[in-house]
Amino acid sequence: MTTYTAINLIARPTGGPIGPELFDVVQLDMPTVGNGQFLVKQNHMSLDPAMFGWMSPDTESYIPPVALGDVMRSSGIGEIVESNHPDFNVGDRVMGMMGWKEYHLSDGTGLNKVSAPLPDEAILSVFALPGLTATQGLYSIGKPQKGETLVVSGAAGSVGSIVGQLAKADGLTVIGVVGSDEKADWVINELGFDGAVNYKSANLPEELAKLTPRGVDVYFENTGGPIQHHVFDRMNAHGRIAVCGLIADYPKQTPDLGPNWIPIIKKRLTVQGFTMPDHFGEIPALLEKLTPYVMAGKIKHRAHVLDGLPSAMTGLNLFFTGKNKGKLIVKI
Repeated sequence: MTTYTAINLIARPTGGPIGPELFDVVQLDMPTVGNGQFLVKQNHMSLDPAMFGWMSPDTESYIPPVALGDVMRSSGIGEIVESNHPDFNVGDRVMGMMGWKEYHLSDGTGLNKVSAPLPDEAILSVFALPGLTATQGLYSIGKPQKGETLVVSGAAGSVGSIVGQLAKADGLTVIGVVGSDEKADWVINELGFDGAVNYKSANLPEELAKLTPRGVDVYFENTGGPIQHHVFDRMNAHGRIAVCGLIADYPKQTPDLGPNWIPIIKKRLTVQGFTMPDHFGEIPALLEKLTPYVMAGKIKHRAHVLDGLPSAMTGLNLFFTGKNKGKLIVKI
């Protein structure tokens, strides 16, 4: 093989679905592996809601946007097929930011060895960005205490499902916000949540109130949309809100208005947004926190796998429709 496939970003989203017109599928020459370098064959690639921000022209965000003409940014997992690096050997599995491409040349920066004897899909679903994000937001911002009530939106998604399971393992009452009856059944009967509310319900305030009779102490926000107002109204004094994502607003040119600030004062609420690039230096500590829950069998997951690199160009729309079931992954 003398070339490999990569996908470049060539246009910015302007609202609405993501399509092939934003990308260019190209063939690149296989790189020469120099001293201190190694070549990774990427096998599985993660699709994440953060990509919508990375494609935007916003230069004041937490991370610079992907430059037009560059390979689209993403994390993934793969196997080293050639190495001139003393610390990385042929056959090692590595994980990290590699982009939408089949092969990745690296000097080791930003990549970590994977030693856990788990399939690629499990690694990306639990120990990669979803698990790290869930652990960071829940414990650093949510500060859950046994006996409290936690509500998590996007509860059947890769981050939300782990947040809920961690909180449940710590003795909280956990209510998930989902987009279908099937997802509600999964988070309750498979993941052990205490209840779930379908945000498409016509009786959303009533259903949420019934599930949270003692109010809400911790809200982990992954989606935005009307549900955020109803949960906000249920917050208890000194409640904590971790704002991780607002997928409902990403396709809109003008985001919806958020909750009123007056209750923040009255209830002395803590509302904090966060992104993982601020905490990459804390990854070892986050994994140390998360791993015991996984090893004890308290964290389940499911993956929604798309086939082939080009599937990423339209696969991102599953986040908008809510049709993805579990961690969204591309098998390359």
